[in-house]
Amino acid sequence: MNRWLVRGCILCSMASLLPTWAAAQEGGVDRAREALAQQEGDEDASQQLEEVFQAAEKNYSLQKKGSHSLNYSLDYSYTSDQRLDLAITGGSVQNLDVVPSATHSFTNAFAYDYGLLDNLTVGTRVPLVVKYDTQDELNVYDLGDVSFTARWQPLAYVPGKMSTTLFGSLSTKTGVSPYEIDIRRQLSTGSGYYTVSGGASLSKVLDPVVIFGSTSVSYNFPEEDLNQVRGARLLEKVEPGFGLSGSAGFAYSLSYDISLSVSAQISYSDETVLTFSDGSEAVAQDQVTGFLSMSLGTRVSDTTIVNTSLGIGLTEDAPDFSLGLSLPINFSGLKD
Repeated sequence: MNRWLVRGCILCSMASLLPTWAAAQEGGVDRAREALAQQEGDEDASQQLEEVFQAAEKNYSLQKKGSHSLNYSLDYSYTSDQRLDLAITGGSVQNLDVVPSATHSFTNAFAYDYGLLDNLTVGTRVPLVVKYDTQDELNVYDLGDVSFTARWQPLAYVPGKMSTTLFGSLSTKTGVSPYEIDIRRQLSTGSGYYTVSGGASLSKVLDPVVIFGSTSVSYNFPEEDLNQVRGARLLEKVEPGFGLSGSAGFAYSLSYDISLSVSAQISYSDETVLTFSDGSEAVAQDQVTGFLSMSLGTRVSDTTIVNTSLGIGLTEDAPDFSLGLSLPINFSGLKD
């Protein structure tokens, strides 16, 4: 099997893996998808693939300068949990309630990328979120947190060498905030605060396998001037702290049309401090979340590769499981 064809199939499968790593590698995946697409006037698809990947050896693996890409993804996750509503005033318990929760979340997201330079890609992601809480019979349909990303590859890709991509992102609070709703009657679709993050991802091609890893750090901005009823108290301020995340995995090409990827992610979230109107504080302890993801990339036509994924939570704080589907959207207006 031609090793460049193998690499193209592997890169497309890697697109549906964990969000932290996927954000950093999305440009390289989009370039592979572009190469796999039949172009008008092509005499032979395999010949075009060979030419594109040979040319890519001397270039960068992000979006080509001036090029566009648009991708659609649908993700489903299920989380069951027990929430503790506790209020202590003057050393005595004023309110204590254990609330079960079973939430189904569907996220439809459109991601757009544009190549500012051959080694610099900027993009945005717009999620539309649907949530159902079967325990309380609650639901919400609304916009999620819109995010903006930048990916920079300092050195051109060299076959056989490790490829490095640096990335940064800004997540807004456009979704429904969990700190501005009636928590007994409404659901949120966003985090409720701004987040900036940055990190680096590494990958290396060992035909027919690609190994990859990613690490990032994020800072969540405090939110003030809140006015949310929490039990017997009024919430006024939230300080979410920072987060750390790392992931690693591999992708293997089973054939020209099928590839399999497996990765694991571990995340650390610092404690969150809630400040109430009476001057009291409540602290949500730091959390460690583990997640295992498996992805299958399938070529359904010369222009489309569909990625399906299954995620399994490894820790108590992670979603129980998730399912995902992603594919490129090809519009003539977005072609080079």
